[in-house]
Amino acid sequence: MSTIVVFGGTGYAGSAIVREALSRGHEVVAVARDTSKLDAAEHLTLAQGDAFDAGFVADVTKGADVVIVSLHAVQSDGSELKDKFQHFVDAAEAAGARLGIVGGAGSMLVAEGGPALYDTPDFPDAFKGEAKSHGQILEALRAGDTEVDWFYVSPAAAFGGYNPGERRGTYRSSDDVLLADAEGNSDISGADYAIAVVDEIEQPKHHQARFGVAY
Repeated sequence: MSTIVVFGGTGYAGSAIVREALSRGHEVVAVARDTSKLDAAEHLTLAQGDAFDAGFVADVTKGADVVIVSLHAVQSDGSELKDKFQHFVDAAEAAGARLGIVGGAGSMLVAEGGPALYDTPDFPDAFKGEAKSHGQILEALRAGDTEVDWFYVSPAAAFGGYNPGERRGTYRSSDDVLLADAEGNSDISGADYAIAVVDEIEQPKHHQARFGVAY
């Protein structure tokens, strides 16, 4: 079993990953600014602190096998997460851990060759800043020379607490092209997204690569 540190452990995706990992017997450290939203559980450690503090990040990831970053940008343009992201890369490298990133769907391509979802006319302006910031994090990881074994998981287009769905125990995966069903819907529940993330932890298939998941 692995020791998995989840930054954003009280968020929509992060809490689902925590639950899924615990259900499979992993040791989990759930990190959040306020951990009071999480109930105590066997194999669960709660760590309260600032995920943008490099010292705290380094301390809480000591001994980790996998570091998961499941954070929303505090600023609307997403700049804080992008600017501080190297903290997580450095911490994973120091711990000798894999680094998993809960990415956005916005940087997924709507068809082979593009464009990215966030460059399509119907993509909401209110979410463009954060979506592009997540895309820039992915670009930086791909362009960097880190030896950290990272993986970046983009969900379906309609992913979030507003569309929680139900656990089906199944999902499809792709590389950079957004997945949709026969009716054009691109969905994945939080529970099934978490299954995909923990599956990747247990059976690594994507090394220094992004993959998308949807039904």
